Order: sequence, then structure tokens, then C-alpha cells
Amino acid sequence: MKKNMGSTDRIIRVLLAGVVALLWYNGIVQGTLAYVLMTLAVIFLITSFISFCPLYALFGTSTCKKR
Repeated sequence: MKKNMGSTDRIIRVLLAGVVALLWYNGIVQGTLAYVLMTLAVIFLITSFISFCPLYALFGTSTCKKR
């Protein structure tokens, strides 16, 4: 897999995942919405750690700086 995520994109995804986790922990989001948001948060974290987004690859986009 070729990296297609830049550092800014990765930081934003990790921060969004953290916000979702805090909302769930404080009981602000519950039920089905909580499950959907937590699933997205996990996906954001995984894609951030591996620096690869399958949707970016599908659409031919990249936020990585060119070498």
C-alpha cells in the first residue's frame, strides 16, 4: 500500500476520533448513533496509523506531499 495521507489529515482524523470517544464517554451520544460514530472513529484511527485511506485510493486523491 502506498501512503496517500498527509500529516495534517492524519492529525485531524485522530482528533475527530478523540472527540467522538469523549462524547460517548460523557454520555452525550448513545444508542445507534454512538455505535456508528465509534465505528467511524475506529476506522479513522486505523487509517491514520497506516497512512492509507482506501477511499482516497479509489478516487485517486492524495494529501501526501509529493517527494
